[in-house]
Amino acid sequence: MMTRAERTFFAQWWWTIDRWLLASLGVLMVLGLVLMMAASPPEAERLGLPAFFFVNRQVAFLIPAAILMTATSLLSPRHVRRAALFVFLTGIALIVLALVFGHEIKGARRWIFGIEPSEFVKPAFVVLCAWAFSEGGQRRDVPANGIAILLLVMTIGPLMLQPDFGQTMLLSIVWTALFFAAGLHWMWVGGIGGLGIGGVLVAYQFVPHVRARIEKFIDPGVNGTTQGDTFQVDTAMESFISGGWFGKGPGEGTLKRVLPDSHTDFIFAVTGEEFGIFVCLGIVAVFCFIVLRGLSSATRNEDSFCRFATAGLVMLFGIQSMINMAVNVHLMPAKGMTLPFISYGGSSLASLALTAGFLIAVTRKRPKSQIMSRVDI
Repeated sequence: MMTRAERTFFAQWWWTIDRWLLASLGVLMVLGLVLMMAASPPEAERLGLPAFFFVNRQVAFLIPAAILMTATSLLSPRHVRRAALFVFLTGIALIVLALVFGHEIKGARRWIFGIEPSEFVKPAFVVLCAWAFSEGGQRRDVPANGIAILLLVMTIGPLMLQPDFGQTMLLSIVWTALFFAAGLHWMWVGGIGGLGIGGVLVAYQFVPHVRARIEKFIDPGVNGTTQGDTFQVDTAMESFISGGWFGKGPGEGTLKRVLPDSHTDFIFAVTGEEFGIFVCLGIVAVFCFIVLRGLSSATRNEDSFCRFATAGLVMLFGIQSMINMAVNVHLMPAKGMTLPFISYGGSSLASLALTAGFLIAVTRKRPKSQIMSRVDI
């Protein structure tokens, strides 16, 4: 057992991190493997693969992801900023390459070299925005608002060209929330909100992919028919109804056999059928705990950069979770967004590990002498 008197590198890390936050993230990782064993076999069988193919792949992804999260959590705030800058520039470059050389999947070019670069850009973007706002609050010669707007344009421009409107919406919401936390006037908030609504209307008018998804959501059909292709969300809702409060039991679900993307976008619906609504509420509680724990830590943090970064990262984590679960219960159009640490996906898991590592790093307890030091990148 380690004591507080120990001065080893690992002991210092252990006694300065938020262990409740780390434990909650660990719970999600374990839940992800359990739910993957329930949701993925039918999908593997449809593709002619071994029953536990996706489970084995998820374990293979989870090990390096856990190492990445731990390694990132060891970083100082300055090194967090530097790592974020490197990841951001590399990710944007790969997104541009994907637009030219990437494979087109479901009408979008998001993948290159076997990864989805936009997943890694998200946490890096949040950290860089946090740095800009923290510097702007301390130094009048730093054009924080201009830097933040430039970062947003550099990020959502390539994303919209893919197109990936789900990630664009997610990052825009987090960016606006950080801007407001940095002291943005209510009039600017209204103006940015108006631009967001205008962007949705323009996308609906000129982008067939977006129009199709919105129409599928608002036109479920008449007299039980489905004029729009709402098979996924309809089946997901049936899964919750079929499972009831306590579920049918592990492996006893039947609707997952016909539900597309049951191991990725709609794994929450499979959870509802096999484990019941009570377990779904428990998963929601874990996500809520992580978000509230992070926001509470942000309010107490004396380091302005760590305060903004903590708030932004937990909002990124929480809003992505909320969007996935909202799609599963037919409260939002399908976005193709994963449920953090639970849905299958190598790029998603690595990106979330990076996000969690950054979060643990910026919430560590540090001496006041370190907090008062310069925050240059």
